[in-house]
Amino acid sequence: MANPFVHLELNTPNLDKAKEFYSKLCGWTFNDMPSPAGPYSMFKPDNGPGGGIMSMPGAPTAWLPYLGVDDIHAATDKAVTLGAKVIRNSDEVQGYGWMSILIDPTGATIALWQPKAA
Repeated sequence: MANPFVHLELNTPNLDKAKEFYSKLCGWTFNDMPSPAGPYSMFKPDNGPGGGIMSMPGAPTAWLPYLGVDDIHAATDKAVTLGAKVIRNSDEVQGYGWMSILIDPTGATIALWQPKAA
């Protein structure tokens, strides 16, 4: 499948409560990493994409799915021509890759992700 979901991210006002819930519900374990916005708790289930949980004040409490792309700039530009609104445009993420955050024409939030070449 082209452009699969590659990462899922939860923004929550209560990181500890979310980690407790998902560890009990899904059996996930978390690896806390430092980030400029505070702790970022990574998880990786046995199957499917992994993700992270963070607390970013001011952002809505919601899951954000990431689609994998080969060229972040071309994919972001294509999304715009198809009616998307750019919320965050093609930023580098701490040496891991590049992301854009968009609102699709129906109002759903989606992120695009281009990993850094290994």
